[in-house]
Amino acid sequence: MTIDYDGRRFRKLASTDGVTARYHQKDDLVWADFAGGPVRRGSVNGVCGPDGTLHLAYTMVLAGGDVISGRTVNTPERDADGGLLLREEWERYGPHAETGVSYLAEVREPEEAG
Repeated sequence: MTIDYDGRRFRKLASTDGVTARYHQKDDLVWADFAGGPVRRGSVNGVCGPDGTLHLAYTMVLAGGDVISGRTVNTPERDADGGLLLREEWERYGPHAETGVSYLAEVREPEEAG
């Protein structure tokens, strides 16, 4: 599955916290910035494999001042409506160490003018 992530937006599946990430891509290099809800600022940086799988490192600063970092492998899938869904296997480092699986859904509605 060849995927160009440039300009795509994602948020956690069924989430209402307002955290949305905007992705950028140049060749195999992929990066994104995100914020909203409990996240003051976050970013991911990494590479995209030929099958569309993302290998990323992330950092974020939460509203309470905690700084979180970790890594994630995002495997692309298609949802029932043909949109892009990322299965995210993540690992956090440090005092907030944790592992888990999340799903990120592509945001397909237009952005609000700001």
